[in-house]
Amino acid sequence: MVLYGGARVHYDAIDEAGSAHHQLQSRNLQTTSVSVPIAAALMTRKSGPDMKMAVSSSDLRCRSTAMRLAALTLTLTLPACATLPSNGPTARAVVRQANGAKGSVKFRIVDLDLTTVNQLSSVSQRSTDMPGSIATLSQDRRADLIGPGDVLSIAIFEVGVSLFGGSGRDAVGFDPSARAQNFPDTVVDASGRIQLPYLGSIAVGDLTVAQAQTRIAAAFRGKSQDARALVSIKQNVSNTVFVSGAVNRPGRQPLSLARERLLDAIATAGGSANTSEDTVVRFVRGSGVVEQRLATIRANMPDDVVLNPGDRIELIRSPRTYTVFGAVAKISQVPFETGQVSLAEALARSGGPSDATADPSAIFLFRYTVQPQTGGEEPVIYRLNLLKPESYFLSQRVAMQDKDVIYIANAAANQPAKLVSVINQLFAPFVLARQLAN
Repeated sequence: MVLYGGARVHYDAIDEAGSAHHQLQSRNLQTTSVSVPIAAALMTRKSGPDMKMAVSSSDLRCRSTAMRLAALTLTLTLPACATLPSNGPTARAVVRQANGAKGSVKFRIVDLDLTTVNQLSSVSQRSTDMPGSIATLSQDRRADLIGPGDVLSIAIFEVGVSLFGGSGRDAVGFDPSARAQNFPDTVVDASGRIQLPYLGSIAVGDLTVAQAQTRIAAAFRGKSQDARALVSIKQNVSNTVFVSGAVNRPGRQPLSLARERLLDAIATAGGSANTSEDTVVRFVRGSGVVEQRLATIRANMPDDVVLNPGDRIELIRSPRTYTVFGAVAKISQVPFETGQVSLAEALARSGGPSDATADPSAIFLFRYTVQPQTGGEEPVIYRLNLLKPESYFLSQRVAMQDKDVIYIANAAANQPAKLVSVINQLFAPFVLARQLAN
């Protein structure tokens, strides 16, 4: 005899309910969930075999009704224990799928011991030490050439017989002093040419300022005794870069002879609107496009490339996160917020394993790892056993990666506990009715 919900339950009543269950099954009744054949005895006698108890006719009817309800509930609930609510597989289920042939994704489970942690640390260190991919687009181009759209300021200085001389000439048109003639702002057309009065069309595209001065002065031959040209770029359009995205001051930036670098342009734009760890730099040069995290770019290093005219820089907010599932207080997506987060810190941020439902020996880290031989990705599950004190040291040396998934398995004892809870909800009204009737 056992005690359940304040009523004494006899094993012979349980057997009786079990036989009723088999009888109902023989009638082809379908089964869908889980229960235990104990409610059939909720309305039986309270004493042991050595004591007798008078049972009224109403008690008999009540007990008969309870027996029928118990048998029906038993038939509807016993065979499907797997349908109890659960937020994930147990550790045994994870291992079973890894060892079996079922499932479209094949993965392997690796225990986090000292050897594995050292391997993960070396891979993480190598990826940090490798030069950034933006450096692969590095090339040297001049940033001082005149191009279409540039606005030029042109001044002509003449001595002697001049084309644009002033009132200082003598009777024969000779002026011994140098005089300047300033032209209105001149825009370089799409073909790289400018138009000057009496000089016609002059090609200045892809020339430096000094070369353009020489070419303009040469156009005065035969028209002026001694002409000199002074040219400056009033508005630089062709030698510019474009900075856009998550910056404080997006826009076009002119390049100078100082040869600005990537980080210089980002700083001129007011810097990133987000933390460098959560910002990705999309760098476009010609037909090449490369993306790299801003936090990995260091000043005057190969990734901090010298900018060329026409380069485009876009800053994109892309927070690094990891996700926590399973036996935790709250399933959540957690941002890194700092440069590096260890597995121990990741577990602490999520609240850690639930003391009531978690299996601390089954902490799983799901990750796609890159195979050095093939370059392809392999799904791997790293298992941490927090019942071992050494695991707390090892977890401090495992660096989290973007989009990692942590799963804390449920304890195997959770299903029986849920079963008892379901039974309590089903039969608590009968127990309460019996107690009120007495």
